[in-house]
Amino acid sequence: MKNKILTTISTLMLFVPWTILPLRSFDWALESPAAEIMISCYAAFMIFSGVFTIVSYVRTKARNNLMKVCLVINSLYAVFGIAVFGMIIIPKWI
Repeated sequence: MKNKILTTISTLMLFVPWTILPLRSFDWALESPAAEIMISCYAAFMIFSGVFTIVSYVRTKARNNLMKVCLVINSLYAVFGIAVFGMIIIPKWI
């Protein structure tokens, strides 16, 4: 039962990052402070979902096929989220 719950949560986390696309259609979402905050929040969520899925896969041994797909996609999301944070933070240091 625990593995099914973790798989469901990881599966739902696959779709959340795509909700940024409709939000970016608003004018306020394209302006500097709001855009940077929104993108940072999505990047943080993507990193969290990657870490959550990896921990769920390794510690609880939730190793069904759907969880394997979630592991790959959420891990890619986490890497992309780290890259986005790097693109936001590094130019401020330079």
